[in-house]
Amino acid sequence: MYARLLNLPTSFDKSFFLWGPRQVGKTSLLKATYPDVPLIQLLKNEEFSLYQAHPELLRERVRASGWKRVIVDEIQKVPKLLDEIHLLIEDDGVAFALCGSSARKVRKGHANLLGGRALRFEMSGLVAKEIGAAYSLSRLLNHGYMPMIYDSEQPLQYLKSYCADYLKEEVFAEGLVRNLQPFSRFLEISALGDTEVLKFETIARDCGVSAPTIKSYYEILVDTLLARYLPAYTLRPKRRTTSSPKFYYRDVGVVNHLAQRTGILPRTDAWGKAFENWVMHELSTYLEYHHRPESLSYWRLTTGVEVDFIIGHMKCAIEAKSSAHIHSDHLKGLRELKDDFPEIGKRVIVSMEERPRITPDGIDVLPYHDFVERLWSGQLF
Repeated sequence: MYARLLNLPTSFDKSFFLWGPRQVGKTSLLKATYPDVPLIQLLKNEEFSLYQAHPELLRERVRASGWKRVIVDEIQKVPKLLDEIHLLIEDDGVAFALCGSSARKVRKGHANLLGGRALRFEMSGLVAKEIGAAYSLSRLLNHGYMPMIYDSEQPLQYLKSYCADYLKEEVFAEGLVRNLQPFSRFLEISALGDTEVLKFETIARDCGVSAPTIKSYYEILVDTLLARYLPAYTLRPKRRTTSSPKFYYRDVGVVNHLAQRTGILPRTDAWGKAFENWVMHELSTYLEYHHRPESLSYWRLTTGVEVDFIIGHMKCAIEAKSSAHIHSDHLKGLRELKDDFPEIGKRVIVSMEERPRITPDGIDVLPYHDFVERLWSGQLF
């Protein structure tokens, strides 16, 4: 098991939610962190059926056993349990670790998510720092970030099963869509648009459904933690900027499978898009795990000039360029950004170059491994 960088509360004296996509290692982390805490596993059919029919049995079982700490895995499967958990927190002082892969069903039935009585943590797939010095960028960009699939010698079969299970258990079984055929087509098109600005009307025409339906499909991906939006930075624009969000899948292996691309290699368009997805993954995971207050966004002029990632309010700007030779064309976005925001902090290009360097106008050109070290040591911004 990898040593994960997400630090859960050691004392476990207050309840918390642990959200994250399927198979990123949430249950394994909870078991390793709290080996003596009883676990209620709602993935088991007998447990699910029991509590779905009689959620009050949880309260009776906890009180009879005298438990003061309890782990409930896949809480979104039986959201009615949150009423019982609420009572046990308030009346008995029990602390719960509530693990789940989708807040959609929970939020629908319990909008307050225990009314602030529980902390919130979010877990991602593997980052390079967790794998260690032996991590392979090529393996990450081809296999993705889920531990079991990253380590597998047969990633295609696992990714196929992962996506099939997602459709069957997270989407169809929960009644999120009525017809899987247009949604399956949407998944392929959305994967091809990974890292790009969203254009709902265009995607709707390609899928043969309405734009509102496409928007609801994207919300399903976000709510079930399969993907995320990256908002545009629109504060104090001096020139016309794009305001639509960009879209990123949380795992590039899933993107590869849905987009039907295999064996991606350096110096290809597919490698460049996967490289940007990975930089997004590392940045967003770092901000989440360290509870940093800075937001993550992108900046794009209507002329097409763009900077991939803005940290906070121009604290740092980062471009992901999978080239081994960074030249002036690659620097255009960062240079125009400084024209509009002279107060910008660091400007960084994450690249495939072999050695770090600084351009005459102060842009850091970092090899991807230097980016990883500076990011996770807190030296990047």
